[in-house]
Amino acid sequence: MGINAVLFDLDSTVMPSKSGEYPEKVKELFESLKQNFVIAIISNNKNKDYIDKVQSISDFPVIGNANKPSPKKMRKFLKSVNIKPCETVVIGDRPLTDILSGKLLGAKTILVDSITKETENKPTRFVRKLERLVIKN
Repeated sequence: MGINAVLFDLDSTVMPSKSGEYPEKVKELFESLKQNFVIAIISNNKNKDYIDKVQSISDFPVIGNANKPSPKKMRKFLKSVNIKPCETVVIGDRPLTDILSGKLLGAKTILVDSITKETENKPTRFVRKLERLVIKN
């Protein structure tokens, strides 16, 4: 399919929100993907200490304060590694931030459910359902 880069959202996509730790299955996924793709995390999280903590346990770029759905930071990262948006897939749990930013970038997108959907509070789950309803119409 011509994919050379995989950009992930952070909280609730590859790591329980604000936990600072990857689940074992996610670590295995990253190890597998790194064999063939450039990978990075692009997060809206603005907490520099948290982003630095995640970077310290990651051997690929972790970019915070991304201001998604703006694709600006994604575009800047891809330019730095000489990869075109059309050679990229963006994976995230939020349609109106992660997926929209990927679409605006010109990348392929994959919407996933929250990694912690079973333990999220009811208001968060309600907002997620509303977002999915909006994108279906």
